[in-house]
Amino acid sequence: MTASLNKRAIIVGAGPAGLAAAEVLAQAGVAVVIHDRMPNPARKFLLAGRGGLNLTHSEPLADFLVRYGAAQTRLEPAIRAFTPDHLRAWCEALGIETFIGSSGRVFPKQMKASPLLRAWLARLNGLGVKLVTRSRWTGWDDGAVTFDTPEGLHTEHADAFLFALGGASWPRLGSDGSWADAFTTHGATISTLKPSNSGFRVPWSDIFRDKFSGQPLKPVHVSHGPSEISGEAIVTQSGIEGGAIYALSPLLRDRIAAEGSADLVLDLSPNLTAAELAKKIAYAPSGTSTANRLRRAGLTPIAASLLRERRGGPGLPTDPAELAAIAKACVIQLTGVAPIERAISTAGGISWDSINADYSLTSDPRTFVAGEMLDWEAPTGGYLLQACFATGRAAAHGMLKRLS
Repeated sequence: MTASLNKRAIIVGAGPAGLAAAEVLAQAGVAVVIHDRMPNPARKFLLAGRGGLNLTHSEPLADFLVRYGAAQTRLEPAIRAFTPDHLRAWCEALGIETFIGSSGRVFPKQMKASPLLRAWLARLNGLGVKLVTRSRWTGWDDGAVTFDTPEGLHTEHADAFLFALGGASWPRLGSDGSWADAFTTHGATISTLKPSNSGFRVPWSDIFRDKFSGQPLKPVHVSHGPSEISGEAIVTQSGIEGGAIYALSPLLRDRIAAEGSADLVLDLSPNLTAAELAKKIAYAPSGTSTANRLRRAGLTPIAASLLRERRGGPGLPTDPAELAAIAKACVIQLTGVAPIERAISTAGGISWDSINADYSLTSDPRTFVAGEMLDWEAPTGGYLLQACFATGRAAAHGMLKRLS
């Protein structure tokens, strides 16, 4: 381990961004204490691992960076300093092999988060990092920070502080956005936290909801305006969600905020042209019901029933060409966004104008921020975790420069 700098850093939040920052600081000889209000660290990280832990993505870096939209310019230096390749090499050094899936996404071979987290925490422990759980940050106190612990209020002094408290999705796992008011008082500008990679509300009929809730729509091609993507969608009790829906969620969310609703267009037979589908629908014995015509043409029962749920339904034409046209552009009206508590991630947070290039607050250069607290969003596919790792490390390097 690098010789001590005789400096001390407090990190608030034991998710990927906070742990990444702790590793960089400790390797440089800084004494690091991490505080987290949950009983165990990285609770949301562990939840992400239940689906295979999509760490990052293997696409070319130039394409990768575009996924961050308006925040690309500010995030790019951090991600170029710790790229997807660097993240894979870091995993390998922890004894965690990774592989690239058919979609280009990168996963650990165990398809779990827990082995990676255990190895990571062991490394941090070896570096002398101290982890304090059940310690809820309550605010600043004359240059120090205070925590509410089972033993009572506790004040911590340090040479620098880093906050990685997450957004506001899945609050039961630790990130509830409750830090926003305190940071506003501390001089930061906060963009309202909003759900990202979220589902949407659809006023399904009782019959459709009861019969198809929880069932997937696949294959399906979805679009909103000029934006489109192929993937999977899932019908829920209150609406629709899934990978294809998450990819369009920023556009759909903002349209609903502006106009009260948004139209989602579904191509329920993406592997056929409208003419090919019409031909298949027409190729049925006389007297065949519309439902059976659609089934014989390859539409699943849920897809066929969805045509009756479309905006402007419920009646369906009998003409094969008209039926095919509806199936290729089935319009579903979204009337709201699913609660932020159920979103995969959040948009909004501390504005980029409130932080310096080294991730310190412009109002308090001893305080640094990283991860999902910042005002950025990205689709699923490894982009979320990559930016959390990268900004945590970038903030730590910023702290080291100031501490030195």
